[in-house]
Amino acid sequence: MTTTNRARHELTIVSDTEIRITRDFDAPARLVFKATTTPEYMKRWYGCSEMEMTTCEIDLRPGGAFLWVLRDQDGSEYKFKGEYREVDPPHKVVFTESFLMGDTWTNGALNTVAMNEHDGKTTVTIGIVYASKADRDGHLGAGMETGMAQAHTRLDALLAELVQAA
Repeated sequence: MTTTNRARHELTIVSDTEIRITRDFDAPARLVFKATTTPEYMKRWYGCSEMEMTTCEIDLRPGGAFLWVLRDQDGSEYKFKGEYREVDPPHKVVFTESFLMGDTWTNGALNTVAMNEHDGKTTVTIGIVYASKADRDGHLGAGMETGMAQAHTRLDALLAELVQAA
């Protein structure tokens, strides 16, 4: 098991096909859930700092689908799609996720996002199970951890706004 920790962002390699990311946020779970499942909010924080989310379609229900498109500074697009398997506001979301590489969608990973609140703060634990070790290594090798840490920093700023407005 390998663990890296960047401030409040921790990534653990659980197995050849599974990773876990843990991050604490200074906001109640209902606001974290809202910020991570509402298109207008996701567009403000999702993706690494060099990218903009141009499409965020979410049908947040079991069996519902999503499509997220990110565009980097040179105009390249990165597309993600999946299906929601479980939605339990504000505690848990389970969904599949695939990435478009060329003309082919990658094997889908299964993401489980758990939100546990304590004293107005929320610990988010993201478990990702891949179809293979190669899929896991490809995701990690593509800079996923750095991009996720940058996105979580932007999510912190959005959550501070939402907490203040609440």
